Amino acid sequence: MNDSPALSRLDQLPFLKRVQEQDLERTRRWIAAEEQRLQEQRRGEQARPPAPDWLLERGLDGHTPPVYVHRGDCHMAGKRSRGITEEQARHALGDQVPACTHCRPDTELGLLD
Repeated sequence: MNDSPALSRLDQLPFLKRVQEQDLERTRRWIAAEEQRLQEQRRGEQARPPAPDWLLERGLDGHTPPVYVHRGDCHMAGKRSRGITEEQARHALGDQVPACTHCRPDTELGLLD
């Protein structure tokens, strides 16, 4: 069927070497891409602004009064929350904006009822 002479083992080994070199180069590209991804991730984490210490949760629209004052790490803070300063948090609590019952920012600020 096949009239060509069989290649010797020595003739086949350079082909195997080329295949393995291509695999090694592909692996090196994968490593370089992963190193670049991790470096970009680290840069992004370093550039991220710090989390606010206090949050003010707004109502459903811009015309309703604020709903709650939260600590910055409160798990109950809604998506409508924005960072505020400690002075703004004290002022909001003094203006009868309710304190979150989970994180108790009024206790943290020393403003118990």
